[in-house]
Amino acid sequence: MEQATAAAIVDARGIVTGWSEGARQLTGYPAEEAVGRAARDLLAEDPPSEAVTALTGTVVLRHRDGSAVPLAMRAWAVLAGGGAPGGYMITAEPSGDHRRSTLAGQAFQQASMSMSVFDTRQHYLRLNDVACRVMGVPEEMLLGRFFSDTVEDAVHSRGFLAHLRQVAETGRPARYESYTGAPALNREHAWTTDMWPLRDASGEIHAVALAAFDSTEQYWARERLALLNEAAASIGTTLDVVRTAEELVELLVPRYADFASVDLLDWALGAEEQPALPEFDVVLRRVAHVSVTEGTPEAAVHVGDTDVYPPFSPPAKALHSGRAVLGQAGEPDFMRWVAERNARAPAGRRHRKGVHSMLAVPLRARGTTLGVAVAVRIANPDDYGGDDAVLAEELASRAAVCIDNARRFARERTTALALQHSLLPRGLPGQAVVEVAHRYLPSGSPAGLGGDWFDVIPLSGSRVALVVGDVVGHGIPSSATMGRLCTAVRTLADVDLPPDELLTHLDDLVTHLASDDTDDEAAELGATCLYAVYDPVSRRLDLAAAGHPPPAVVWPDGTASLVPMTAGPPLGVGGLPFEATELELPEGSVVALYTDGLIEDRDRDVDHATAELCRALTAPAETLDTLCDTVLKAVLPEEPSDDVALLLARTRALGEDRVATWDITPDPEHVAAARQAATAQLTAWGLDEAAFVTELVVSELVTNAIRYGAPPVQLRLIRDRSLICEVSDGSSTSPHLRRAHAFDEGGRGLLLVAQLTQRWGSRQTGRGKTIWAEQTLPPV
Repeated sequence: MEQATAAAIVDARGIVTGWSEGARQLTGYPAEEAVGRAARDLLAEDPPSEAVTALTGTVVLRHRDGSAVPLAMRAWAVLAGGGAPGGYMITAEPSGDHRRSTLAGQAFQQASMSMSVFDTRQHYLRLNDVACRVMGVPEEMLLGRFFSDTVEDAVHSRGFLAHLRQVAETGRPARYESYTGAPALNREHAWTTDMWPLRDASGEIHAVALAAFDSTEQYWARERLALLNEAAASIGTTLDVVRTAEELVELLVPRYADFASVDLLDWALGAEEQPALPEFDVVLRRVAHVSVTEGTPEAAVHVGDTDVYPPFSPPAKALHSGRAVLGQAGEPDFMRWVAERNARAPAGRRHRKGVHSMLAVPLRARGTTLGVAVAVRIANPDDYGGDDAVLAEELASRAAVCIDNARRFARERTTALALQHSLLPRGLPGQAVVEVAHRYLPSGSPAGLGGDWFDVIPLSGSRVALVVGDVVGHGIPSSATMGRLCTAVRTLADVDLPPDELLTHLDDLVTHLASDDTDDEAAELGATCLYAVYDPVSRRLDLAAAGHPPPAVVWPDGTASLVPMTAGPPLGVGGLPFEATELELPEGSVVALYTDGLIEDRDRDVDHATAELCRALTAPAETLDTLCDTVLKAVLPEEPSDDVALLLARTRALGEDRVATWDITPDPEHVAAARQAATAQLTAWGLDEAAFVTELVVSELVTNAIRYGAPPVQLRLIRDRSLICEVSDGSSTSPHLRRAHAFDEGGRGLLLVAQLTQRWGSRQTGRGKTIWAEQTLPPV
């Protein structure tokens, strides 16, 4: 008979005399236990009277396990001799409700997920097959036991119990996620557990059911995505190669590895270009490593040291293949590599015990191999797999781009710094009218080096020009622009233009350079500049500024203040005038010129920083160099965001005993008197050896002024480190040096002056021009 239908024979006394296999399956009683028993003993409740009369209906039997089984029955009378009933033939099949109940039970028991039922006091009532496998014990060993008595006392267990109680008390379903192991599982898994209340016919909660899904794969997928997201924020926070490598290993340990390291090719740490990758042994330098054990005892190589990686090693394989390389315990090359590490650094052998999985990933960016990252698992029982290799390659790719960016930044910074140092004055030119000290601090900002510069330029008449400027932008383009402007200022200073006129010409130059530059990526050719000229004879400082902060002056009485002046527009704006400022400086005054990086910053108040500068300039200091350091320490923040240039100049004056002046009557007859006056002055100065050349120079210059110039004519001798002869007249026509032909009567004067003196030239003045010549004096 089929399993779905049961059959039994009951005699006239109500005793079971026949029992089918289907009956056994429905009730749980085998034939030997059912035959011979009273049929009434098998009933869970009395059958309805109408069913007995009609010999058909639903009858509730008692299952062998004690549960009630409702069955749809039908009976036929079996006639004995004489036509009297001798018994009944009965067939039965599950009613609709029981069939559904049976299917639900099978679904519970055979579900692919762990399912359990607890009473409202968190005691086990039922477990399916998967739950028993997870717990590692049969169902009968857990039934009736309190949940906490069957698991370890841990955070996840307490959380699970709290959710069971919450569902039992509130009647609301709950979901609990945890990452933990189980008594029968030797590795941790991620679990997503849904819990819901079970209610009886009255609606009262009498149990809590749950279904636990093993969501380990989904958990690790989320972890990998979270790791990638964290990598985007935590790797490459600085433009420093070593720090970027440290950020990578700190991200990997302990979430992804028990030990991680980054080794780079030596060239990646310098400014040189990439050499070819060696075919066999690869030499790498350890730049960062970290482990779950304090002190990183697993490492066989110290940070900063180099190591040779043979071709069989996973790091060398990764470098040559350009792909992630997995190494597992038991593989010959892996075991050989571990043995080599143990031989190299035996002290860390016990910390490497149990190493079972390794992942080596090349650090490649823009087609360039920079080094290799290694991740090792020791305590973590899971081996690295294919998904881990994909994740590692993605992390390594991001880190490699950041390392390459840092390397390129370091290279550009080194180039820009070398360019700047080549353009800035190394040793300031010889002059005696000012004592100078200077500082240049390149910025550590990711934007790169700026275009700050300064200069001290000797001028005629023992005067000196002090210059400081700042080019807009950063990097090599700004350094190159700074070089252009520095050269232009020196060229214009040689023409001896007043400060405001010099800035006007410089502004025109910057405007032309900007209009000629068609490269959209080039640095803007804008700049600020301050140009000042100090005359030790008049003790006068003439200055003008183009968008630059004013200088500060420390007066001999020890006070300091900013020079009141009107700064014109920055260079490159074009079309606007520059205003010159003039002030007299007592001997011993200190002039401080600086770039805006000293006082300006997004987090600083300019007025407060300027006041700090003035206070710092008045601090006691034995030398100007010491004062430079004092100012920078007092005014600058710990990490300046821009380059800083500082130039200090202490003035001295040339007294009346070093300067002699004569007004010359514009008559050729008075040339001889001028020569005699100059000779007498040289004798008074003890410079008789210079009298011969000086007589010739005075004669030629005075004669030219009388013949070709205009009154008034003045002769001046200045004794400084050199002997300077100046002749001024009221004409603005500049002299020109030319070669006279053999039969020319004149034209040899300036040529003679140029040959006899160290240098000569002319400059325009407010009342005409001055022609000057310098002679070298023997050292005192």
